[in-house]
Amino acid sequence: MLPVAKWTGNGVKGMRMKGWLLWLVVAGLLAGLAVGCTAWPVTTADPPSVLEPGGPAAARIRDLSWFLFGLGGAVYVIVMGLLGWAAFRRRTPDTRPEAGTRFVVWGGIVIPALILLVVLGLTVATLRALTMPSEATALTIHVTGYQWWWRVEYPQHEAVTANEIHIPVGRPVEILLSAGDVIHNFWVPELHGKMDMIPGHTNRFWIQADKAGEYRGICAEFCGVQHAKMQFVVVAEPLAEFETWLAKQASPAAPPVDAVAQAGQQVFVAANCVYCHAIRGTDAAGQLGPDLTHLASRRRLGAGIIPNNRGNLSGWIVDPQHIKPGNLMPAAQLPGTDLNALLTYLETLE
Repeated sequence: MLPVAKWTGNGVKGMRMKGWLLWLVVAGLLAGLAVGCTAWPVTTADPPSVLEPGGPAAARIRDLSWFLFGLGGAVYVIVMGLLGWAAFRRRTPDTRPEAGTRFVVWGGIVIPALILLVVLGLTVATLRALTMPSEATALTIHVTGYQWWWRVEYPQHEAVTANEIHIPVGRPVEILLSAGDVIHNFWVPELHGKMDMIPGHTNRFWIQADKAGEYRGICAEFCGVQHAKMQFVVVAEPLAEFETWLAKQASPAAPPVDAVAQAGQQVFVAANCVYCHAIRGTDAAGQLGPDLTHLASRRRLGAGIIPNNRGNLSGWIVDPQHIKPGNLMPAAQLPGTDLNALLTYLETLE
């Protein structure tokens, strides 16, 4: 049997190895602290955070995340501590081999198995808690992802909008998710986890907001050059306000009464906008782009990337590729008078 060389930790070589192990421990601890700092809750001015839940589903996900982070941090600190202890302890000739065997069995098999069992149990319990409540089907919303915007339909009320989802506060809502071109992913970090949107397939999902407000949503699956600018907003409001909004969205567009707005409606038809966009109550019935029946009531344009005001709307009509390169809307070359009339008409679509 060949002799096994043992490192006693003495001499220059041993000191160098101890030094490297010390630096490894320090670097690992600093990396752990850096990860912990980046996981700290963000302010309301920053992007949405999974650590600041606004509904019961996101709260369960947050709780499980913090538990896993704490457990992983504790294991990491213990392992780094043992590594440091091993680097600086002095071995003696009378060290018993069976002590090392027990350490490997308990530290490498038994304890990790117990930890993984606890993690499995809590994960399964969280998944069960995220099962769709039966009362969620009282209101169903169908969301379809396109490159790069969102069609939002309320089939029970025949209402259609885009890039903006309204829900009542304190009630679970069923969301039917599908895609019209490539795979997208629906994610509202403050309300729930993620769910894929797959062409030719419908996934059932649900969200609930416990307090009124706006919750930013994003596409979490790379879907093309403007993936980062595919956003939407979930507006949670009291039931009475939600029902008022929904009734208004289900109604057709009011005919323009102002002479300039009437001229703008003619510009809308003559500029071939009707082939891509629908305005209920008119002959415009295009399905390629967002429904514009109540465009003026929406908070943002371009799938959530710019505020909905006259200046931004003008820029979007004249040069949409400058704002979101690669989108399917062509630029409209309109004289100043026609553009002004068109903007006036679109502003009446509330």
